[in-house]
Amino acid sequence: MSNTKLKLALLQMDVQIGEPEANFVTAEKLLNKAVLAEDKPDLIMLPEMWNTGYALDRIHELADVEGVRTREKFASFAKEHGVLLIGGSIAEKREDGVFNTIHAFGRSGEELGAYDKIHLFRLMDEEKFLQPGSQMGTLALEGTPAGMMICYDIRFPELFRKLALAGAKAVFVPAEWPNPRLHHWRTLLQARAIENQMYVIACNRCGQSGDTVFFGHSMVIDPWGEVIAESDDQEGILTAEIDFALVDEVRKRIPIFEDRRPKLYE
Repeated sequence: MSNTKLKLALLQMDVQIGEPEANFVTAEKLLNKAVLAEDKPDLIMLPEMWNTGYALDRIHELADVEGVRTREKFASFAKEHGVLLIGGSIAEKREDGVFNTIHAFGRSGEELGAYDKIHLFRLMDEEKFLQPGSQMGTLALEGTPAGMMICYDIRFPELFRKLALAGAKAVFVPAEWPNPRLHHWRTLLQARAIENQMYVIACNRCGQSGDTVFFGHSMVIDPWGEVIAESDDQEGILTAEIDFALVDEVRKRIPIFEDRRPKLYE
């Protein structure tokens, strides 16, 4: 295995709204299934708000305080199995409120980075219950720069471009993206990959919470915008392999970053 390549496993979960204990059981089941696969992944990823779902009216009592439970479990799991782990996002309670937060871990259990969702989704009343993040999500995956964002963030191309200009070769996107906007989901993810010549790796939830149905369709998209893996609407594990060398090849072939004229855009 080249050090530019990573085997991925995306855990497409059916999240039980307001039931952290049940969700931890599901996450643990899928994590164990992923690492026991014949072709063991290098990196595992979970969806958005997998610990609580959008139980926003009770989020202050349900959220993981300082992310301690999630961080301890994921750090231990990453170290035990020697995998990289993008921990989806969780409802995390801090002194200044509840945040929608990603934690990422290296193969030795070290925390590689964290990201609080910057753009809060008004259609699900996030802004009424959650605090917005204030900085980009960046991390290095064994020397390769990458980025993190969450769900609604993909509607903001400026954030992707800023990550790309900072060197990111992949962006990881946990989501709870619902019906009926599958066309938006697929189109936006592919567009972000094409215009930034990077991998976009998106893990969506599935199942139903109240009247809202989540269609899954977790996806791995390459720097040409080609969908190299896509799941259906059922709970399960989506696998794929990516090669960061392709990012360099595509950026060399069509040198959009060299051809930018930023002074005209400002």
